[in-house]
Amino acid sequence: MPRRQGYTLLITLVAGTAALAAVVAFAGSLLFSGSRAKAAATTSPQGAVRTPAAPAHSTGLWAATWAAAPVGGVADPAQARDQTRRIIRNVVHTSIGGDAARVTLSNLFGTSPLLIDQVTVNTRPVTFRGTPSVTVPAGRQIVSDAVVVPVEADADLVVTLRTPTARGPVTVHPNSHQTSYVEDGQGTWSDHHWRYLTAVDVRGKNPTGTLVALGDSLTAGTGTTTDANTRWPDVLADRLRGRYAVVNEGIGGNRLLRDGIGPRALDRFDRDVLGVAGVKTVVIALGINDVQAFPHETDPLRITEALRGLTERAHARGLRVIGATLMPFRGTRTWTAAQNDVRERVNAEIRGGGVFDEVLDFDRALRDPLHPDRLRAEYDSGDHLHLNDAGYRVLGSLVDVSTLLSPRPSSDAL
Repeated sequence: MPRRQGYTLLITLVAGTAALAAVVAFAGSLLFSGSRAKAAATTSPQGAVRTPAAPAHSTGLWAATWAAAPVGGVADPAQARDQTRRIIRNVVHTSIGGDAARVTLSNLFGTSPLLIDQVTVNTRPVTFRGTPSVTVPAGRQIVSDAVVVPVEADADLVVTLRTPTARGPVTVHPNSHQTSYVEDGQGTWSDHHWRYLTAVDVRGKNPTGTLVALGDSLTAGTGTTTDANTRWPDVLADRLRGRYAVVNEGIGGNRLLRDGIGPRALDRFDRDVLGVAGVKTVVIALGINDVQAFPHETDPLRITEALRGLTERAHARGLRVIGATLMPFRGTRTWTAAQNDVRERVNAEIRGGGVFDEVLDFDRALRDPLHPDRLRAEYDSGDHLHLNDAGYRVLGSLVDVSTLLSPRPSSDAL
């Protein structure tokens, strides 16, 4: 479905309700009869989650078409309602297409095992080691079996799941800038959280590779129009036209050196970058929250050394690393001349080489030429830190598409 045609999605949602009801009824007859219900809630079929899930990058035929970093655990208001009738519909937007899909479900921030007794991708039933249900232990994730379903590039995809006995924190990615839905038997309500779902991979004949955008709110898309898919990784995916996957692992408020909103980048790098299916390139756009958020990082070398460390970890896996300079933020309530000096020293080190393989100069592209410690007014969302749709279009235009699509150097050359 083309990016801004919402009618197909609505049809999928409506059609999926009937299909889902039939599947849930069948699954319920198996899972919730006598002692078998207790067993389903406490054990995993065929030991599926008592051993580590197969890593998403375990076969070269697969590439991530979408991903979102798990951010935290929240108390879900829908849990106060009838859990046996609650259905979660995560709406995501693809970057590449394929002839089959698989999903990653996360209980990273849960405190008890999570029973998921039904999953569909665009109404096609999904299994886990051949069974329709799975129990994901607290702190873990699991990858589904492949489901044969056509997936188009640049399209909305609906991943539906049911968690009939869920208790405790729900692992979410908030502030998604995408509308998803929850049904509770009494109606359907919308919000902007992705629940439990952290990746969708697709199988293609010749997947070129996956670019992972690792960042903060400026990558996650704060300031963009909801459901318009105008975050800068979306803009880049549009330019690539399905030839190279792009996934967005941005977290609003995320930092390099300290935990805060989501785990710090140093700790989430293995899961949110190295664990992504088909990853060949990573764009790192982090550090501004270390500078401008409390407690402020006053040593620019700590930031650049952390960035250099991420590059070295990526090189160890043969990845190309592209890094971004830090954009100006004068006009925010936290701005000081001292913080701006730290930002400029970080940028000077990045531009000087030795931190990344390639540099995207976000700062020079977006700063006001007359007042370089401020964003250009036409790109400012209004808070002097985040961008509007036009600003994100500029960032998405900076990546050299031809470099992505050209043969990569060997890992020895990196």
